[in-house]
Amino acid sequence: MSLNPRRMRAGSPHGGHAEHILVVAKAPEPGRAKTRLSPEFGPDQAAAIATAALADTLEAVAGCGAARKIIALDGPPGPWLPSGFEVIAQVSGSLNDRLTAAWTHAGAPGVQIGMDTPQVTPELLEDSLALVLDDAGPGGQAGGGTDAALGPAEDGGWWALALRRPHPEAFRGVPMSRPDTGRRQRDQLSALGLRVVDLPTLRDLDDIDDARALARIIPGSRTASAVAAADAAAATGTTAATAATAATGATPAVEAVGGRSEESR
Repeated sequence: MSLNPRRMRAGSPHGGHAEHILVVAKAPEPGRAKTRLSPEFGPDQAAAIATAALADTLEAVAGCGAARKIIALDGPPGPWLPSGFEVIAQVSGSLNDRLTAAWTHAGAPGVQIGMDTPQVTPELLEDSLALVLDDAGPGGQAGGGTDAALGPAEDGGWWALALRRPHPEAFRGVPMSRPDTGRRQRDQLSALGLRVVDLPTLRDLDDIDDARALARIIPGSRTASAVAAADAAAATGTTAATAATAATGATPAVEAVGGRSEESR
């Protein structure tokens, strides 16, 4: 089920907002980005892997047919940002507060993701968005009574949330960065009376095992190249920043929300 990009350019009936993909990200510094990759990888290597995951994810977002591509960003944008993205600043407060504010700005329908799943594809994003569009197709393939769609992560968190419309209490009381975060988020959506379906379960990038597993899942990606460069640097003592930059073609920049790791928010 893929969306026709031509029908994704007009505004939606939800207050004039067009459908969107919303990426919630922060601009990390070495020592803050992907710290769970230590001690195998140093701070610069970890930041470069985060940058590569960001670039792979934004490429998928840029390639989908959503009318709006939005980044709710904690920190300044960098050269990793493709053209055509709307940048909004995150508010202060808890992650729950920041997610609520980002959705309030973006409107709906939309899909929110983070930067921990660089294996995401334009087709998966489009299929996720189609579930919460109002204009249901034959057999209810798009929309069709679905208010929300949640993408579980293998570690118990969640990697994506699609909403037909924002709800001010969607994240209220949901504990973040825990093995039960995904279940608790789904429970909260259901408690609000929303009809929830599941998206595919994905592995997110939190630790060294995740990084190497994702490199195998998406060979030839920026993420795979950055992990390979970090492994080589760790084995040979190569300067971490030099090896990682050579692999990614970018300087360390941004990572964002998604699963359990609080550092990625």
